[in-house]
Amino acid sequence: MPNKLKVVFAGTPDFAAQHLAALIEDDNINVVAVYTQPDRPAGRGKKLQASPVKQLALQHEIPVEQPENFKQAEAQAQLASYHADVMVVVAYGLLLPQAVLDTPRLGCVNVHGSLLPRWRGAAPIQRALWAGDDETGVAIMQMEAGLDTGPVLLEARLPILPVDTSATLYTKLAKLGPAALRDALHNLEQLQGAAITQDESQATYAKKLSKEEAQLDWHQPAVALERWVRAFNPWPICWFTCANNEIVKVWRADVVEGGDAAPGTILRADKHGIVVQTADQALRLLELQPAGKKPMAAADFLNGRSDWLTPNTSLPQVQS
Repeated sequence: MPNKLKVVFAGTPDFAAQHLAALIEDDNINVVAVYTQPDRPAGRGKKLQASPVKQLALQHEIPVEQPENFKQAEAQAQLASYHADVMVVVAYGLLLPQAVLDTPRLGCVNVHGSLLPRWRGAAPIQRALWAGDDETGVAIMQMEAGLDTGPVLLEARLPILPVDTSATLYTKLAKLGPAALRDALHNLEQLQGAAITQDESQATYAKKLSKEEAQLDWHQPAVALERWVRAFNPWPICWFTCANNEIVKVWRADVVEGGDAAPGTILRADKHGIVVQTADQALRLLELQPAGKKPMAAADFLNGRSDWLTPNTSLPQVQS
């Protein structure tokens, strides 16, 4: 590139900050401004805390903008004043009106953590794992007004391994995404000319996660429940209710042979894990977290609880 590409970057969490860091280090890219969400209260003291993207931008003396939204003409005019070639958006958290999408010379480009059109929306990493997908990746997309509906400029793929959790996939995609983004920006105009329109018939949506849906439903197959445990790690963490109504979170589990008991029946409970019958096989709970405690191995969890985690005990079922 004879001239550096002028980029406005918009993002908020650590995932976005890792992409910003890659652009800052690129000799062919000039990050002229950073947009991020307003500082939010955090921690026990509820003090205002800058986002990871803002902290990184300030370290590199890049101008930071934090509008509440882009509805005001003043915010739109401020963006236009940077005369950017392109706006890069990574987990920003604000909707961009058409006027903003049209402001940079080459429009706005988004990094999305799935292979579009599969898993548009807020939680693509978790939904891909929960659904049992064989692979995931990142899509570099030309943004338009719809939710993750724009044409795909470039994608990078990786397999989902049987041991992956949402945390491990997040880490992998946070390494895969920045490299793919830099490749896309280095060849942006050529890629825009050959962008692939998404097939609407293949679109699926990755809605936000909730604590309620993380409750383990023993009437589901064991293989599905094991994926749930990995998909909801590290948040909100799968959970179940014990016979004494104690709520327990499950950080790790695996699938083992079951029996003829009804779903939700404890088959065994020993130092090797707590084995619960499901719709077909059984789920062995390996690492658990009681309320107010840290995660612990099943053997430690059973200390003081063996009287109500005995074989043939039925665990409470999901309330519909």
